[in-house]
Amino acid sequence: MGINAECNRVIFNDSERLLIYLYNTFENLDKEITFELINQIIDKFGLSRSNEFGYEYYGCNSADGLGSYNKNRFLKLREEFNKHTNEEYFYYIMLYVLIIYSLNNQIRFNSKGEFNLPVGKRDFNLNMRNKLSNFINRLKSGDYQFISRDFREFDMDVLDSNSFVYADPPYLITCATYNEQGGWTRKYEKDLLSFLDRLSSKNIKFALSNVFLSKGKTNEILMIWAGKNKDKYRVIDLNYNYSNSNYQTKYRTTATREVLILNYKIESENNDCKFSF
Repeated sequence: MGINAECNRVIFNDSERLLIYLYNTFENLDKEITFELINQIIDKFGLSRSNEFGYEYYGCNSADGLGSYNKNRFLKLREEFNKHTNEEYFYYIMLYVLIIYSLNNQIRFNSKGEFNLPVGKRDFNLNMRNKLSNFINRLKSGDYQFISRDFREFDMDVLDSNSFVYADPPYLITCATYNEQGGWTRKYEKDLLSFLDRLSSKNIKFALSNVFLSKGKTNEILMIWAGKNKDKYRVIDLNYNYSNSNYQTKYRTTATREVLILNYKIESENNDCKFSF
């Protein structure tokens, strides 16, 4: 969202430091060198290039994907990445290639700090190339800063009344790759809401993405907070379709109430306002 916003300056903060370092790599490394390294890694491990050779060349089809061909090659890349100790540009480009060839293009590490997602269906196709190229161009054209810091340690003094903070934390009552191994607790949830209250007291606008209900669970902390602040904050129900996410398949028919909570008024807002991302 930040990379697409028309802003003078954007600060991105994420607790996963390797992800932040990957973005810094894209920002600081020459784009041609970035693509050269990606191609080197793909060739070194013999991963598929469907954009050049098509699916039949690898004994695969677009419906089933390229996982059967890439699996063992992907595992060798993953093993080398997990053994790699020198965290330089090549290391982070290896991480990017892993993400591209992994399940759902996600990122996940086990308790030992090892990347542990299985192989996915797709590869570094033309669409992926174009997205990365445009992303890098955007990074190099503006004032973007990437940091990995506990949000409770963020210095609010760098913000003013013209600032906007978008908070998209792991959802307390859901389970996904970014919220495993106790990645987000009730204390974190309460601390974040207090953080947002402090922003509001300084007249800094914020938006919070979260869920009230999911898979039969209720986020009571969030609902109580929103209820207490109903005169200051507005809750907007989102119409979101999770059909493309594999981990949601068995829960598609279970009611989920995802919300966007704001401390400011939207132009042309009305009672029937719905947002779709």
